[in-house]
Formats: sequence, structure tokens, C-alpha cells
Amino acid sequence: MAENATVARPYAEALFRVAQAGKESFNLAAWSELVSELAQVGSHPEVQAYARNPKVSERDVIATIVSLLKSPFNTEAQNFLTMLVENGRLSLLPEIGAQFQQLKNSVEGAADAVIVSAFDLTPAQVAELIATLEKKFKRKLNPVVTVDPALIGGVRVVVGDEVLDTSVQARLQQMRAALVA
Repeated sequence: MAENATVARPYAEALFRVAQAGKESFNLAAWSELVSELAQVGSHPEVQAYARNPKVSERDVIATIVSLLKSPFNTEAQNFLTMLVENGRLSLLPEIGAQFQQLKNSVEGAADAVIVSAFDLTPAQVAELIATLEKKFKRKLNPVVTVDPALIGGVRVVVGDEVLDTSVQARLQQMRAALVA
């Protein structure tokens, strides 16, 4: 069976082309928000189970998903969702969302930055950290901040396939490796 990423790619690329050709009222940013929300709804196990239920019609699945969305929903999005449900590809929504975001980032010259901190960061601290990281990575970054007390202190930043780990936990692991060797 094909990997989800391989099967999702044509859907994400087609949806991205539609989003790029979109009107000002439904621009790339609006599409990005909608696709992100669709991915989040589509990844929910209860939604997946509901969609697989043979007693539920495709129209009911589509109506239920649309009712769960907060973002505006246009005709193209309706057609896209209908196609996914009819083809039994609703489970691909999270991967389609991730690939759509990657396409958007590449067009904008940006990247997602996953920041894991040992403590809650204030908006000012996040802004300062992002400014520093944008200079280091030489591109615009979209931060996603989470907290992991196991880091003890510092932050771990993942941008694409690059990792910058300045956490106390990482330094302790380095020291342990050096002492054991």
C-alpha cells in the first residue's frame, strides 16, 4: 500500500493551485487556515470512525465536517471535501494539511519552527527568539511553541530537518556520553 504522503501529495498540490488562483476574498492565508482546520478535524478518531460507518451517507459525513469548521467554506472547498469523502480519502486530511503548509511556506520563503521550551514563554520572549532564529536560519519562521519540563532549562528548536538544541537536558546527555566514552 502506498504511503500516506505519496497519496496525499497530488491532493495537496491541486488544492494549493486552487488556493493560489483564489480571489482576494478567499486568498492563500484563508485557504491555509481552512486546510489546517480541515486537517485537525480530519485527524480526530471519532470523525474517522463516523466517516467509515457504512450506515452514514457521504452527504451526512460532509455536512458534519462542515458543521465542525469555524473557517469560511467556499464552493471549491466543498468540492474538495466531497471528492475526498467519495474516494474514501478523508484519512489523508492531516497529511494533505501538512503538505499544503509546506507548499505555502516554500512560496513565501518561510518555514515552521517548532520551539519546545522548559517553561512558558511570554509573547515578547517568543518574538525575540524568533527574530534571532530568523537571522540564523535566514528565512521567515512561523513559530509553534510547546512546553516540556523534561528539558530542565533552555529550548529545542526544529526547523525542517535542522535541530538547534540548547536545553539543559541535551547538555547533560552530551556530558554523559563524553564521560562514558
